[in-house]
Parts: sequence; C-alpha cells; structure tokens
Amino acid sequence: MAAAAAAEGVPSTQREEPVRDDAAVETAEEAKEPAEADITELCRDMFSKMATYLTGELTATSEDYKLLENMNKLTSLKYLEMKDIAINISRNLKDLNQKYAGLQPYLDQINVIEEQVAALEQAAYKLDAYSKKLGNHFHFFFNLIRVPCLSPPRPPPPLYDLTC
Repeated sequence: MAAAAAAEGVPSTQREEPVRDDAAVETAEEAKEPAEADITELCRDMFSKMATYLTGELTATSEDYKLLENMNKLTSLKYLEMKDIAINISRNLKDLNQKYAGLQPYLDQINVIEEQVAALEQAAYKLDAYSKKLGNHFHFFFNLIRVPCLSPPRPPPPLYDLTC
C-alpha cells in the first residue's frame, strides 16, 4: 500500500491507515525530531533549571545542618547549666545534712524534754485530782464538826484510789 501511494505521488505522511473493526487498537504516529537548535536550547534550559533546583536543595540541606548545629550548641549549653545547678544542689544538700547532724543532739534533748513535760503534766493531773479529793475530805470533816447531825455521817471517799 505504501508502494502504491508512493507510485501515485501521494506523500508518505498522508498515508491511509488500514481500517480495522477493533476499536481497542490505537494507532501511533511517527515521532518527529525537532530542529537541532531547539534541542540545544531546551537542553540548556533544562540544565539551567536542574542546576537551580539542585542548588536550592543543597542550600536547604545546608541550612538544616546549620540549624541542627545551633540547636546542638544550645542544648550543650543548657546541659552545662543544668550540671552546674545539680552540683550546687548537691553541695547545698551536703551542707544541710551536716547542719542537721550538728543539730541532732539538740533535737534529741528536745524529745527527752518533751517526754519529761508529758510525764510532769500527768503528775500535775494526778496531783490536781488528789487535791480535789483532799478538799472534799476537809469539807466533809469541817461540816461534821460545825453542824451536828442526827444521822450518822457518811464516810468520806478514800484519799488514795487503788484502782489506778
């Protein structure tokens, strides 16, 4: 068919495609190469844009690394500050423990005095209760002497409570 078209003088680009009933088959056209000057200009443009893109990527990566470097330096400084603070806290804690150890005998004396005061308070309560009973006996005998009674007097409560 191409030979027939060439023999008749019809250019080869306008050849007719054979008609097929199958709609799923696509036809391909022959790729035409652009002129040499266009290819060169397109290649230069592509390489220029690729260079700009790669320069941007490398610049961004470089800036990321600079940022990480600065962050690492700041983190290192913060850790040094925290180390100094921890050393100061440790030193102050040791001083506080030494002062507490120096005060421990006095604290022990305070505890002993507190126990003695509690015992003295209990003795004061017992003495108060005894003095009240003694006062009741005194009033009983005083009333017995002052006012003669026809009925026999009740005996006073005991002075000592043996149930304690």
